[in-house]
Amino acid sequence: MTDPVYLDYNATTPVAPEVADAIEPYLREHFGNPSSSHIYGQRAKQAVEQARGEVAALIGAGREEIVFTGCATEANNLAIQGVAQALAGNKKHLITSAIEHPSVTQPFLKLRNEGWEVTILPVDRHGRVSPVTVERAIRPDTALISVMHANNEVGTVQPIADIARLARSKGILLHTDAAQSAGKIPLNVHKLGVDLLTLAGHKFYAPKGVGALYVRSGTPVSPLQVGAGHEHGLRPGTENVPFAVGLGVAASLARKRLPKLQAYLTSLRDQLHARLQAEIPGLALNGHNEARLPNTLNISFPDVSGHELLAGAAQDVAASTGSACHSGDHAVSGVLGAMKTGTLRAVGAVRLSVGIYTTPADIERAARALIAGWSQLRS
Repeated sequence: MTDPVYLDYNATTPVAPEVADAIEPYLREHFGNPSSSHIYGQRAKQAVEQARGEVAALIGAGREEIVFTGCATEANNLAIQGVAQALAGNKKHLITSAIEHPSVTQPFLKLRNEGWEVTILPVDRHGRVSPVTVERAIRPDTALISVMHANNEVGTVQPIADIARLARSKGILLHTDAAQSAGKIPLNVHKLGVDLLTLAGHKFYAPKGVGALYVRSGTPVSPLQVGAGHEHGLRPGTENVPFAVGLGVAASLARKRLPKLQAYLTSLRDQLHARLQAEIPGLALNGHNEARLPNTLNISFPDVSGHELLAGAAQDVAASTGSACHSGDHAVSGVLGAMKTGTLRAVGAVRLSVGIYTTPADIERAARALIAGWSQLRS
């Protein structure tokens, strides 16, 4: 028996061999504390700073604007709660969208319980936030807007640059969770116009347990933890040197591979979609047809449950019906609910996400299994 085709790259990616090779010496040989002044510490510090520069280069930022974190969830919490703490007393209103990852939604709900007023923006049937809706929600006391760059379930890319122009004109800070878009589509913090941006290492071939937050110079953010002055005073604790190195190498690989990889992922995604469409009448695409991630295909299979379909095809396909954070919960996706897709269509939804190690043969095998599984459930 061979392993099933892995089509869950939006949940996590394998660690790239180049990343694993770069990490190993910092687990075995270069074990110094970056805060130490001797040669062992300085080697570690140099490695961390080189990695910081690589992460900065991936998104067009300055080296000093990158804060290493333990994950994207920590980065999102630092951005949202950190800005709220820094501006508390002067502002009392926050804006986010209805399709955010729980690591964004939950900090906003926590702040609402603490007395902040939170506006949750609706999305259209493609999963997009309208800049007009953002403009209507803005108030004189709005402190922060947080809208994800690309959705983790349907892949829809948001008009962040348009939202940024509105925010900037009103003196409001803008955060975007770019965990899903890094390494798949171009990212430039200046073109996007954001003040804060979140990255997740394990979404672009670095290990789990490392992330980063871009903080534009001069952006008011209060640390959520106190201790020594690591990471510009925003994230105390001795740096995770091996994984920071890994994130830096992954960022370098992503920057170099991006133009060709984007086209390759798109071709695989479209091959899979075409193959399924040809055999399954009534197959429905969820998300925007064009403004979406090149690797993400969220589709609804008619008259069946997405969970049952994947369970039946599990020997040949490893995929999910939505966010990995909800994989144990068979409730209808909140993202599809916000898009008003309808219950039956939402129940039949499956998220198929390809990656750098996916092959055309994998696509064919997965398509055959899904088509056979759907036919069997229908009969």
